[in-house]
Amino acid sequence: VQLQASGGGLVQAGGSLRLSCAASGRTFTSYVMGWFRQAPGEERDFVAGVRWSGSADSTYYADSVKGRFTISRDNAKNTVYLQMNSLKPEDTAVYYCAARPFRYTSVSYYADDYAYWGQGTLVTVSS
Repeated sequence: VQLQASGGGLVQAGGSLRLSCAASGRTFTSYVMGWFRQAPGEERDFVAGVRWSGSADSTYYADSVKGRFTISRDNAKNTVYLQMNSLKPEDTAVYYCAARPFRYTSVSYYADDYAYWGQGTLVTVSS
């Protein structure tokens, strides 16, 4: 699967952005999808993930973004989104979308568990 992330930019603290990740390939709903971020000099950290639980999507968030960020996907468009509200300067990072290997069904908080990555999109939050 190929992933293409977009939607980053410069925003003031308290503002909002929506990131998009367009995926190629079939059976999009079968993939566990995640968003990660990496600030300069830091490791790539889990932000949010989504998996299909059989009847609906289940979502997971890092504690630092709970209540502010929302992950969702549009299966008809093969796209996963990350709505980011109440942005803070510490949210500044390159954001990556990722997919676990086909048939994996759980969201992982570890970047090494994801096989496919988008190119990253920069989010800068000014104070």
